[in-house]
Amino acid sequence: MNSDRCISRIVHQEKVDLAKAQDLDPEEVEQLCQLFKAFSEPGRLRILHALLRQEMCVCDLAALLDVSESAVSHQLRLLRTMGLVANRRDGTVLYYRPANGRMIELIGFAGSLLKGR
Repeated sequence: MNSDRCISRIVHQEKVDLAKAQDLDPEEVEQLCQLFKAFSEPGRLRILHALLRQEMCVCDLAALLDVSESAVSHQLRLLRTMGLVANRRDGTVLYYRPANGRMIELIGFAGSLLKGR
């Protein structure tokens, strides 16, 4: 017997209909998948987490992650393309920060889920 299945097979059509009515459209599904892909790579997640607390440049982030500046630049380019980070130039230094304050809430919420297990 499979403990992940019902013992008797009954489709509750009203529940299925409600779920269909509230379902995400395909575009939203794709956007959410891309967002979670961004969070699924350890280096990108560490970069985002670091930027939640302060602006940092590529050199700072490379030192934090103990990787090359080129590797950090590549990840930041992906994150910028996804709309997750923004930058500003101060003289010769380019500082990065979260592009959206809601991302801070999402990462904080995800962290609290881990602590609550």
